Amino acid sequence: MRATRCNAKEHDLAECAVVLAGGQATRMGGIDKGRLELHGQTLIERVIARIAPQVDAVVINANGELGRFADLGLPVVADSISDYPGPLAGILAGMDWAAEQGYEWIVSVAADTPDFPADLVQRFCTETTPVVLAATPDPQRGRLPQPTFGRWKVSCRDDLRQALQEGVRKIRQWTQAQGESLVLFNENDFFNINTPEDLAWAEQHLK
Repeated sequence: MRATRCNAKEHDLAECAVVLAGGQATRMGGIDKGRLELHGQTLIERVIARIAPQVDAVVINANGELGRFADLGLPVVADSISDYPGPLAGILAGMDWAAEQGYEWIVSVAADTPDFPADLVQRFCTETTPVVLAATPDPQRGRLPQPTFGRWKVSCRDDLRQALQEGVRKIRQWTQAQGESLVLFNENDFFNINTPEDLAWAEQHLK
């Protein structure tokens, strides 16, 4: 039951999601972080299981040998911008795939963040700006954006492509120019696994 995704009839919208797995994972020795195991399940499997009930379709963004994700049974798309320009390129790849499938919006989630909220998409849908980003409380700044978790208007993809071609790499450099909203979640909702120490912490504290 997909109780947590936007009601497509009510909002005249359908949702899909891109799992961002295209990073180089330098702090994990260059291995696919999404393939690390947590409680007997890989991180990317956990992420897919968490986002799939919230959307109508899921695509994976990755680079290198795409066939290594064949066992997951999902479409896989590579960056169309060369030289690993970062998450924005993965979001663009997801947008292009979403446009081909007829979706107006795409939600991005990170393959190394296995315990994000089960109502992520529902809460994103309370905002109507072209970009909606997750944020967590921050004592100094009030809200700390979690920019790999967002909801993106697919029709913005040509603007994003141009920005990437012009050298833009920081997510918020582009999103603030487009018009963004921040949705506040809890402090630990987006714990991501970047190092072996992070994985050890997750094994102790995440279910």
